[in-house]
Amino acid sequence: MAKVLLIDDDEELTSLLIEYLSEEGFVCRAANDPRLGLQEAISGHHDIVVLDVMMPRINGIDVLRKIRVSSEIPVLMLSARGENIDRITGLNLGADDYVPKPCSPDEIVARLRAILRRMGGSAGGVAPGVLRADALEVYPGSRTATCEGRRLELTGTEFSLLEVLIREAGQIVTKNDLSRQVFGTALASFDRRIDVHISSIRQKLGLRDDGQPWIRTVRRQGYQLTQTSS
Repeated sequence: MAKVLLIDDDEELTSLLIEYLSEEGFVCRAANDPRLGLQEAISGHHDIVVLDVMMPRINGIDVLRKIRVSSEIPVLMLSARGENIDRITGLNLGADDYVPKPCSPDEIVARLRAILRRMGGSAGGVAPGVLRADALEVYPGSRTATCEGRRLELTGTEFSLLEVLIREAGQIVTKNDLSRQVFGTALASFDRRIDVHISSIRQKLGLRDDGQPWIRTVRRQGYQLTQTSS
């Protein structure tokens, strides 16, 4: 059973979520003080974190930033509806997904399960094996990747996106296909999760030897992982 840490100062909400998530088979613990939540998040005792953005003393963005200094634990963020800046900032800092508040417990359960599926296996259920495109290597079994011999520090969601792209190296993959394969849902209007995660992957990959990006944007279509070798 997955161990979920809830970091939210709303005690009524966390009590409700603990009851609901427990019925869905999760083991839950709540930290209503974000400072204590930070300590719990990096303790190694949990599998995933649900982190609220708006909290006193330390907001969720700062907590996430501190978590990512020492831990790659998956993080699902809760943000006020319409707070796009918070969501984009959170994704850039390494959040795996976000849910706008108010939200239903059902949606939180679905997002948690989708993230945990991504953490636990390769995209599309394909058997593990090294995937190569020029100097880029992706290892689905260990969920690690290297570029020119340098290990890439990817979040779970970033790894899943890169795995989909390298499996289709040289081909255009639509944003909707990426969303379905990685998030398990069709891409919603004005949803920028894919764009933000791809931007982060690009920064970590750097440029190819010819000065071009590894991942090319194909306007109004999607993304393409470029390669020169056949």
